[in-house]
Amino acid sequence: MTAKHTEQAFEEAIEHHLVTAGGWRKVPPAAFDRDRALLPAELFAFFEATQTALWAELRAQHGAGLEAAVLDTLCKALDSRGTLDVLRHGLKFFGKKLDCATFKPAHGLNPDVVATYAENRLAVTRQVRFAPSGHKDEDQSIDLMLSLNGLPIATVELKNPLTQQTVQHAIAQYRARDPRHRLLQFKLRALVHFAVDPDHAFMTTRLAGEGTTFLPFNRGAHGGAGNPEHPSGYRTAYLWEEVWQRDSFLDIVGRFLHLAKEEKLRAGKKVEEEKIVFPRYHQLDAVRRLEAAARIDGPGNSYLIQHSAGSGKSNSIAWLAHRLASLHDAKDARVFDSVVVITDRRVLDKQLQDNIYQFEHKQGVVAKIDEHSDQLAKALEGGTPIIITTLQKFPVILERIGGLKGRRYALVVDEAHSSQTGESARKMKQVLAATSLEEAEGLDAAGDEDDSEEKVLAAVMASRGRQRNLSYFAFTATPKAKTLEIFGHRDAEGKPRPFHLYSMRQAIEEGFILDVLKSYTTYKAFYRLVKATENDPRVPKEEATRQLARFMSLHPHNVAQKTEVMVEHFRTKVRHKLGGRAKAMLVTSSRLHAVRYKQAFDAYLKEKGYGDIGVLVAFSGIVKDPASDLEFTEPGMNVDKVGKHISEAGLPGAFDGDDFQILLVANKYQTGFDQPLLHTMYVDKRLSGVQAVQTLSRLNRTAPGKQDTFVLDFVNDTEEIQQSFQPYYEATTVAESAEPQQLYDLAHRLEGAQVFWLSEVEAFCKVFFSPREKQSVQDQAEMNRHLNPGVDRFKALEEATREEFKNALGAFVRLYAFLSQIMPFSDPDLEKLYTFARYFETKLPQDPKKGPLSLDGDVALEYYRLDKLSEGAIALRAAEPGVVFGATEVGTRKAKDDEAQLSEIIGVLNDRFGTEFDQADQILFDQFVAAAKLDDEVVQRAKANPLDNFALAMKGKVEGLMVDRMDQNQEIVTRYLNDSQFQDLAFRLLVKRIYDEIRGEKFAAAGL
Repeated sequence: MTAKHTEQAFEEAIEHHLVTAGGWRKVPPAAFDRDRALLPAELFAFFEATQTALWAELRAQHGAGLEAAVLDTLCKALDSRGTLDVLRHGLKFFGKKLDCATFKPAHGLNPDVVATYAENRLAVTRQVRFAPSGHKDEDQSIDLMLSLNGLPIATVELKNPLTQQTVQHAIAQYRARDPRHRLLQFKLRALVHFAVDPDHAFMTTRLAGEGTTFLPFNRGAHGGAGNPEHPSGYRTAYLWEEVWQRDSFLDIVGRFLHLAKEEKLRAGKKVEEEKIVFPRYHQLDAVRRLEAAARIDGPGNSYLIQHSAGSGKSNSIAWLAHRLASLHDAKDARVFDSVVVITDRRVLDKQLQDNIYQFEHKQGVVAKIDEHSDQLAKALEGGTPIIITTLQKFPVILERIGGLKGRRYALVVDEAHSSQTGESARKMKQVLAATSLEEAEGLDAAGDEDDSEEKVLAAVMASRGRQRNLSYFAFTATPKAKTLEIFGHRDAEGKPRPFHLYSMRQAIEEGFILDVLKSYTTYKAFYRLVKATENDPRVPKEEATRQLARFMSLHPHNVAQKTEVMVEHFRTKVRHKLGGRAKAMLVTSSRLHAVRYKQAFDAYLKEKGYGDIGVLVAFSGIVKDPASDLEFTEPGMNVDKVGKHISEAGLPGAFDGDDFQILLVANKYQTGFDQPLLHTMYVDKRLSGVQAVQTLSRLNRTAPGKQDTFVLDFVNDTEEIQQSFQPYYEATTVAESAEPQQLYDLAHRLEGAQVFWLSEVEAFCKVFFSPREKQSVQDQAEMNRHLNPGVDRFKALEEATREEFKNALGAFVRLYAFLSQIMPFSDPDLEKLYTFARYFETKLPQDPKKGPLSLDGDVALEYYRLDKLSEGAIALRAAEPGVVFGATEVGTRKAKDDEAQLSEIIGVLNDRFGTEFDQADQILFDQFVAAAKLDDEVVQRAKANPLDNFALAMKGKVEGLMVDRMDQNQEIVTRYLNDSQFQDLAFRLLVKRIYDEIRGEKFAAAGL
């Protein structure tokens, strides 16, 4: 009897399960042909069982020499095409095609194929001696070989910690093998190699001696790497009980495994290299769970997949799209007519086409929409299974295809783009949801013909929320609150959570991405401003504060000091890494900053004679520098070594080469930019929340020799960066959910203001929703006739009341656009008010006093110092729920930009913070206050909660407000410089100030 603690006992346990419960056959090692690296008898048995007549015909032609002749032909095919291709597409033998495997069909409509599929012979063979007799390695053996119809698919090396051997010993054993042995040759025989112990599993698809890279194949445990406990006692039992189970294994070979080409760095040069892609566990699990859910649920559901950067989303999306395109339900009916993939990944269409051709040997399965709407209409009408389009083109294109009836769609959304959560999503669903539109019209068919515009209204409402003919599959690494609300699944507490999770923590611990917070250094600029004019004008406080911050951040001394720090740091600490190919990125606050920094870098490099560093700059459009009145463009500022300007499209390639090491960016290349050689990031921009995660994550890609990353941050503090990353470290949910009742509260307040009348809303919507056959050229004028009276009443209001009403109107429009996607009911009155309000808002006059403020020449920089504040790692906490804040409450309070003398503003800044030189970030704090007070949600939070509850919810909200404000106006420059002690004190003062003003008598007096 085998000793219980040995490796052999582990081997026997796996074999026993595969043979008794997994659908496998036990084949002795003596059946293995060492020279050909095959199990010939298994292959011939499959031929005879599935192609009986053909095998008999071949026997009559070739007699006793048939087997040897077939093996010779097979080996030639394997050596030229590889195991995977031969299994999927068979081989030609004297003009006859022999199928080497049969994979499970998408439906059961062809019983012959189903019967042939059942004849596949999966064999497990222990202790396979893989080297030919007489070879120096002839006594070496592989613990387990898994084969399909005699062709080896996987090898497995097992280790048992009870004998002081772990999975790392198995990996070392593989690296010591000679990969030239036929069984181990890349793609020609075994396709994947597993290293397994009772706790961990790793795999590789290419053995390359000591250079072999093994990837984790673990389920993940407690939010991180590893495996959870398993009832069997083996944490890795999922491998043989689930992954290697007969149907699962055949499914992986038939519809997951594929050959791909990737660029590798060899001796400093890029070469194209083939690789076999075997799904990682989370990819396999996610795709299968989504497929199973879609088969059972049918169309009309949403699924959020939160997969970290480095999770292999491109492959996951490609596998999912292929499976959804061929998905059939329990009655063998097709679930989706077309799968539409919305992505900005340029390579995904080629990747999908290549993969699907390998699976099916069919062309025309994938259509890329890159021209015009007729192209998409043709693809949909022709039933193209998979359609790929970009986010930018999709809403426009959909307007042209409203005539399609009764179609069912799966929409795979890459990065769960935010525009899928607003009005463009409603338009998209309205066009695609033809079945629902017909049903909506049918429900109203019995009504009075004169009320037929109600049919159109019902159709628009039916296009909101979830549609029975439309399913969403949304992939993202950093889900926002709106994304979770719309796409997430509700847990036991009613909070939305992702359908499937592969966390940032697990990706880091498994080594697929690097921890960008491990080496994080912050600097802080201390400065004192003085008034450089004898005039002392009264100016809006908020606007003046913004401009003072802008002046400081753009001051030549400031830019020059930081440029010197960055260049010298890069030369001494970064340049030598990654074999001298390491690169860095500077993230700037605006396009003008990027221009000024490019000039400063060029000047400094020239002054120092540093000819070994090249700098590129990236920004959109034309930038006019007010200091020189000159205009700059990205191609105009980027010149290669021979004096040729580099185009915007050519910049990524130029940066990838050896001539350029530092890239200066302004709102470009901060998301979706994949450059593994990027090692260091210099940050001179206010970052928070999702923006911080996405920007800093540009560093996390792995590369040969890349062991670490580095961040030098001139603006942000470590606490806020930690708070930005924490929600996405493990699973993400939302703090609170929005309530539909808030819409009714806002609607009641708007109606009570008597600016517009409900009769005008009804009359406007009667025209707006009139059916096509009743539309006329007078409709637009008629709609304006019902909007204009309210505009006149608005103009007659007091200034304060106008502001309150206008903000209440905007709050209603924004909240309805969001909530209507997730409301469990439809209300025609709300839909009408929303429609009217959207157009009424555009007609309201703008504040004539809102104009640009210029302080040029009024301020000067008195003194400046740059100090290091912190250095080291920013630690993220495990097992802490990740919470993002979303739309929960709304209001209408808008703060007034109080006027003050310029000297008073500068005096407060300098008197309070200049002397100690430790709170210079106050220069932006008034802008921070004003931005928070402008937010409608903040107002309602203050109205509905006591101060302490209000304060608890405000931290993340205030951070989000700042990010949103920066996104809306890229020209506003922020340098929010702070430390933790100041932030704690200032935050309490800020919350108290906002809370008191919102709940004061002024708001009640406004009558809203």
